[in-house]
Amino acid sequence: MSEAAPFALSVVIPVYNEAWNVAEAIRRVEAYRRVKNQAWEILVVNDGSRDNTKELAENYIRRENLGHARVLSFEKNRGKGAAVREGVLASRGKYILLTDADLSSPIKEVDKLVRSLDFGTDVAIGSRAVRSRDADVQQTWKRALSGRIFNFLVRFTVLPGIRDTQCGFKCFSRKAALDIFSVQKLDGFSFDVEALYLARRKRYKISEIPVMWRQGDKTSVHLFHDSFRMASDLLKIRKIHG
Repeated sequence: MSEAAPFALSVVIPVYNEAWNVAEAIRRVEAYRRVKNQAWEILVVNDGSRDNTKELAENYIRRENLGHARVLSFEKNRGKGAAVREGVLASRGKYILLTDADLSSPIKEVDKLVRSLDFGTDVAIGSRAVRSRDADVQQTWKRALSGRIFNFLVRFTVLPGIRDTQCGFKCFSRKAALDIFSVQKLDGFSFDVEALYLARRKRYKISEIPVMWRQGDKTSVHLFHDSFRMASDLLKIRKIHG
């Protein structure tokens, strides 16, 4: 690996009030890193949590002596987009994985995305809409319905051809990630759409990869309220980036 990318993979985990889960998320990522026997870094980005998420993450990293893991933290809640942007721009990996703390897509699914990057893709996104036999998806009908409606709006307004922009499991080449997130602006959940819009405008190759996905028991997403706000954000993306 080059001096600019001392890690094979950076795993960016945005968290907000994840005290119940954050240590387990780090443990599972680290366990798979050891199975792979690769140089990974783990970046937990605490988005102004009001519970003790930050302290639990830092204590676990210190107790397990994980020198390749660190916690970045905002004092106030800024939004998932802001947390992801902070983690990406601070990362040092050849490839950069974004994953939710509940690991709705098991960390082993990263192999599928990395394989795509190894073969020349710049952005590999996990998809619940593109299916294959080894990619079971488990979610409530409400989650599935709201996702279909939102993705219809996304395809109609800014991103034709991409079937699932909101799966929180995405992997970028270092060049693409830094190029995209250095100009990405939206702080909320719509950052995914904006990042992919920028990737397409900058002519990066995007691949949509079927992954296993299981809806978590707890989530900070309020389906219909957040979906409405995200839909309004779609109107901003073209305006922001001209």
